[in-house]
Amino acid sequence: MSTAVTKGLAPYYFVPGPSRHPFMAAVGLFFVILGAGQWVNGVSWGPYSLALGLVWWATVLTQWFGQAIAESEGGLYGDRIDNSFRWSMAWFIFSEVMFFASFFGALYWARLHAVPNLANMDNALLWPDFKAIWPSEVAGATASPAGTVEPFRTMGPWPIPTINTALLLTSGITLTVAHHALRENLRSKTITFMWLTVALGVMFVGLQAFEYYEAYTHYNLKLSSGIYGSTFFMLTGFHGMHVFVGMLMLLFITLRLQKGHFTPEKHFGFEGAAWYWHFVDVVWLGLYLVVYWT
Repeated sequence: MSTAVTKGLAPYYFVPGPSRHPFMAAVGLFFVILGAGQWVNGVSWGPYSLALGLVWWATVLTQWFGQAIAESEGGLYGDRIDNSFRWSMAWFIFSEVMFFASFFGALYWARLHAVPNLANMDNALLWPDFKAIWPSEVAGATASPAGTVEPFRTMGPWPIPTINTALLLTSGITLTVAHHALRENLRSKTITFMWLTVALGVMFVGLQAFEYYEAYTHYNLKLSSGIYGSTFFMLTGFHGMHVFVGMLMLLFITLRLQKGHFTPEKHFGFEGAAWYWHFVDVVWLGLYLVVYWT
């Protein structure tokens, strides 16, 4: 929500007309999931389906959000719509909290329950050479007594994860400065600090991509590297995806600021993106401590 609406002029509660966007977005996501599933299983057309789905989905979202922005700038969104957006964003972030909690829970269960239980007396009859050591860096040491997992090196906190932590913490500061500047109607300052936040997000994604390159080429750490590799890439990969999405949100908010959208009183589009970015920051702090340090 952006444009300030004089009380009594906006609809009591704006109800949009029938839209094709939800169905079309679902179609795009279908091809994304189908392609990703086939790709990880070695099917040749998997990457093409994934790419098609992403392009389709991005196109639909561009049209969908463009329509919502036009409605907002047209003065159709009053206080009740603003409140609806706030509740929707809050519940969305809560669902994301539960999403990451499941992966942190998987890591916790694997380290403190699954691996130790594999070393009990019952399993000793099947795998007498098994040693319950985390992580399974050497084939046969823990979860791969048959040698099905190739030897690999684990990822430590230095240097890339620590640098990325500094980048995200700094981006949280620049975003907060931008928010306060917007509330004070200092538009130029707001835009400057928003571009700084976007740049920090881009740097984070770039460094994580480089970290993955190092993991695969020099550490032999892959998604197939036992439970350690699975949990490492699931946690860091999904978080990286969320950083990328959050960075895009902040980018589009910055472009809207340059067009004169948002006022000091009405700017939930900005606030919603800020909520999401701060959530991503908090998740990374937990991930940084649990995955890289312990």
